[in-house]
Amino acid sequence: MPIILQIFRGVFILFKKTSRVSLVEQVVMQIESLIEKGHWEIGDKLPPELELMEEFDVSRNTLREAIRALVHAGLLETRQGSGTIVRSSSSLGVAMERHIEKSNLMETLEVRLALEREAAQLAAVHRTSRDLQQLENCMDQCRDALNREAIEDFITADMAFHKAMVKASHNQLLQELYEYMTAPLYASIRKLMITNTPLACEKVIHSELLEAIREQNLEDATKYVNEYIYNFKQGLELETKEGNT
Repeated sequence: MPIILQIFRGVFILFKKTSRVSLVEQVVMQIESLIEKGHWEIGDKLPPELELMEEFDVSRNTLREAIRALVHAGLLETRQGSGTIVRSSSSLGVAMERHIEKSNLMETLEVRLALEREAAQLAAVHRTSRDLQQLENCMDQCRDALNREAIEDFITADMAFHKAMVKASHNQLLQELYEYMTAPLYASIRKLMITNTPLACEKVIHSELLEAIREQNLEDATKYVNEYIYNFKQGLELETKEGNT
């Protein structure tokens, strides 16, 4: 099976070509590859139609059909008056978003447990001094927001801490999977802040977790994540029961 090398504005794209692959499918694969390589990021607007036709050396109908296919798949979005926008960085991201949208908060927490437990273990092994500094900065922002009773600021800082921990794992796939949890993660943290007193919320300052990662203590890091998510789930289950009575 021949390997086709396509160059788009200095970006090299490799894809396999078979006799069954239509011109539309080739354009679809090239656009997908450019998005996955970060040439176009989420929220970016694609170049004008004529420009893309020239770059890909295809007709208007071929380009439009390829874009329609990607819009249907969820990678692109056509907005009135704004053009075509990148909606997701990969087909996996689209599938993840659709599943997450259908999941309830409890299911989200269970997935968080699996991802954050693995991230904590890997971070304890692979963290660098730069990773630790980023985690400490996020921790300081959390404390500051909590002292000011600025809930939204706290949520932003706490999310940044979680993402910094996952980044410290130095596992790219894990980082990408966790990124798709951003919206439900925001919802779960906000739920915790709203349903607890400021004093109780001190527990979401993850100083023990940071210390475990700093000391490269895999056991303590894993134990902390397990207990943190377990306690949250228990509180959520209790609140649900009380709401149903």
